[in-house]
Amino acid sequence: MKTEVWRIDPEQPDETILARAAEILRRGGLVAMPTETVYGLAANALDAEAVRRIFQAKGRPATNPVIVHVPDFASAEPLTERISPQARLLAERFWPGPLTLVLPKSEKVPDVVTAGGSTVAIRVPAHPVALGLLRAAKMPLAAPSANRSNALSPTRPDHVLRGLEGRIDAILDAGATAGGIESTVVDLTCDPPRLLRPGLIAPAEIESVIGSLARTASSEGPLRSPGMLAKHYAPNTPLELSLDAKRRAIELSEKKQRVGLLLMSDSGPNNSLIIVRTLPADPRGYAAGLFAALHELDDAGVGCIVVEAPPEGDAWLGVHDRLARASQRG
Repeated sequence: MKTEVWRIDPEQPDETILARAAEILRRGGLVAMPTETVYGLAANALDAEAVRRIFQAKGRPATNPVIVHVPDFASAEPLTERISPQARLLAERFWPGPLTLVLPKSEKVPDVVTAGGSTVAIRVPAHPVALGLLRAAKMPLAAPSANRSNALSPTRPDHVLRGLEGRIDAILDAGATAGGIESTVVDLTCDPPRLLRPGLIAPAEIESVIGSLARTASSEGPLRSPGMLAKHYAPNTPLELSLDAKRRAIELSEKKQRVGLLLMSDSGPNNSLIIVRTLPADPRGYAAGLFAALHELDDAGVGCIVVEAPPEGDAWLGVHDRLARASQRG
């Protein structure tokens, strides 16, 4: 299969291109689309065979559910048995946007979408291309990140091609995504609601709308959200976090090892064996550039990537989560 790449304006997407992509989806095919977080791999969420093709293309375990994307709140209602008052409040505040709500699933949703569980994860993306494709396709779209399973998430179309070329039908190339890490996921089927995956929306922002939020996810039963596996978002190169990343990188270079070093708004050591990338010291800016920087270091032929540990605090939870999972071995 040849993967088509169609350049599309991120602000005013061409309706002809969206119609071509929508036709692929109606035929049960796969299209990578930009969202405001990362690129997602879209298929008709109501077509079990189409969703299975996502799992096959990604090499994704069947136990890992996928998020369903819809163009508006009204389109979410048929996918769930019940919309709670809390869900309505969060949707009013954060949709379209990088917040995924876990709700009781309706019979319309195939089991492959939810990994056999009784809940479904839903969000309304904020990217004009994703919204345009949803409206053109006139169907909910299952869309996990458009990469091979457990690998670095894609924030640019070339990242998608690196893992999925020849495995999917088309990519809507709208350039780099703005958010950089995946959506925050909140489970509204329990009391109090539970944070399943931290992301671009901090827990305090959610609590300001619905009150107390549990911060630890349950390990019982089927997974209710993607992004809960111990190893995820990982480069091929071993990655480690360090409170003194410069010193650690110098130690490794003294053993004649090429090292990738990721810092926050600072210059690195003057050492030909150390390849340095820097990210902003604010959580939004850091998140936006994180995966792109890791892709660059992963491609640089280094033996290890050392990451300066980011600050603590609610605003940094999503970044810490991605780095912790990326540093897992095995």
